[in-house]
Formats: sequence, C-alpha cells, structure tokens
Amino acid sequence: MKALLVPILTLPLCATAATLNFDSAEIGKVPLGWTATKTGNGDPKWTAERDDSAPSKPTVLKQSGQATYPVCLFDGASLQDGFVEVKFKPVSGQEDQAGGVVWRAKNADNYYIARANALENNVRIYHFVNGKRTQFKGANLPVAANQWHTLRVNFSANRFSIIFDGKELFAAEDDTLKDAGKVGVWTKADSVTLFDDFSYGAK
Repeated sequence: MKALLVPILTLPLCATAATLNFDSAEIGKVPLGWTATKTGNGDPKWTAERDDSAPSKPTVLKQSGQATYPVCLFDGASLQDGFVEVKFKPVSGQEDQAGGVVWRAKNADNYYIARANALENNVRIYHFVNGKRTQFKGANLPVAANQWHTLRVNFSANRFSIIFDGKELFAAEDDTLKDAGKVGVWTKADSVTLFDDFSYGAK
C-alpha cells in the first residue's frame, strides 16, 4: 500500500525526507501540489499517466509536449541544503531525450538543474539565471534510452555531488544560487520522458 505523503519544509538542524510516486494523481492531469511550467517558449505537457514499466506501479509523471525547457516544480518543499532524486525513463525525442532534477528553484527562470541525455550520452549540471542556462560541469557516459535510470544530487552550500544509477559521477562547486528553493523535474525540447519515485530531503 502506497503511503500518503505530506509536504515537508526545510527545518534547521533536522533531517527530513519524502518520496512521491504519483499513484494518487488523476490520470491526464498535473498532480496536485505540482506546478507545470517551462523556461523559455513552447507548450509543455505534464500529466500523470499509467505505465506498465513504472518502478512504483501504476502511475508516472510524463512530459510529452515541446518547449525550450519543460519544468515541473513541487510546491510542498523549500530546500537550501539536502538532496533531490528521481527515477526517469527517456522515451523519445528527435532533438533531445533528457531527464533531470531541479533544486533551489526561485521560479521557472532561476534554478539549478542536473540532467542526463540519452542522445548525447552525458550528464551535466547547470544553473539558470533569468532564463539563461550556464553549464559548470559534466561527464560523458552511456545513458540508455527506454530504460529507467536514477539521478540524484546532494547539495550543501556551494558544493554538489551528482550520482547516476547509484554511482557518483563528479562533484561540482558554484556560488550562483544560495537561497532555499523548490525542487522538481525537467526535460528539454521534444523529449518525451517519464518520471517516478521523486525523492527529496533537507539536510
């Protein structure tokens, strides 16, 4: 039986964590407690859908529209230090096949993002400031399409650790965004991507 999840806010010196699996979401709609948006232009489409391959059956969060950078933010948490993790499956896309996690999001134009791309076979970390994306580290490695992967970021102050499928790929440092912000998920361009088991926690 799936547990109902209560949104968690950052508490000083208190470790908290939660996992959301979308199974209580209404099919064809944006899950309650999430804001479907984008960075840039276009028409993203974020919906809860049934999928037999879901790690936590039966429902996933699916992005199937097209926009510069589709973003879906969870409204129930504000984290400064902690972690964010998701299981994702890149399904299709001619321009991109990407899935990523967002943290310290002030809004749809200002946030950190780590993403994996099955067309480019790499994992990269960026910050967005006023809608402009800047990469500050990355690693090249196979990212298989049509398979579930796990992407996690541990973040504390200006230090970030990127973990892909259980293996730490690299650490990075950046001082651009220091304040607490929302967490969420992300794709790019025409990526059709599935997400499940979204986890976050405060340090």
